Amino acid sequence: MELIAIQDKVFTLRGQKVMLDFDLAEMYEVETRSLKQAVRRNIDRFPEDFMFELTKTELENLRSQNVISSWGGLRFLPFAFTEQGVAMLSSVLKSQKALQVNITIMRAFVMIRQYYSDSTELKQRIQSLENEMQVKFKDIYEALNFLLNPPNPERKAIGFKNSRE
Repeated sequence: MELIAIQDKVFTLRGQKVMLDFDLAEMYEVETRSLKQAVRRNIDRFPEDFMFELTKTELENLRSQNVISSWGGLRFLPFAFTEQGVAMLSSVLKSQKALQVNITIMRAFVMIRQYYSDSTELKQRIQSLENEMQVKFKDIYEALNFLLNPPNPERKAIGFKNSRE
């Protein structure tokens, strides 16, 4: 399973990176209802920060973004699993396939986190350069403005007096 294929199935919901139950079920090669059933049997292992059920509004938003096909219907609202929730799934789905998929998914989450970390660092460096350049351009602008529009044009000339005057 390729990391890029997994990264395409990671979404941001409620400010968290999550994967949806039907995508996970497909990767684990189990039916979605079997995955949900295993989770419900072990619900104490999945606190809110590990897994939550989507609201109808969230589901519609995902459909409008073409993340979820509106073709065919979902009888139940999907579960969204955070990185910790996906890791917990390996203890609930006790198969070799689930273990291998979890390892790959954890690597994908690490890559995503690294990408955003690098991106944040780059944004901070760009912001720092912009601030530095703003100060320099402000100084240049003030100098040019002073040269073009001197503050007191009726000043006496500076220099030696001509003795012939």
